[in-house]
Amino acid sequence: MKNTLKTMTIAIVASVTLTSCYSYTSAVGKGAQGTAKVSKWNHYILEGLVPVSVSDSKKMADGAENYTINTKQTFLNGLISAVTFGIYTPTTTTITK
Repeated sequence: MKNTLKTMTIAIVASVTLTSCYSYTSAVGKGAQGTAKVSKWNHYILEGLVPVSVSDSKKMADGAENYTINTKQTFLNGLISAVTFGIYTPTTTTITK
């Protein structure tokens, strides 16, 4: 019983402390020239394997020539993913113009 509890505790602590948030940034043109931001959630199921609704960065940029795209899993996105056991896994895309 003690070994099982110890193993479970180590597994839980490792899974919480050894994970990181997904983040991807790319610059279009010269990158962001200002501070105007537009954000939208992307919706995936099955640990992100199946996209349900993904944002279109060109539409979000609204014709801008220079902007930065940042797609990440925020704390709230990760919390929702954890509560649903990875069945629903959202991310957030932010466009900075």
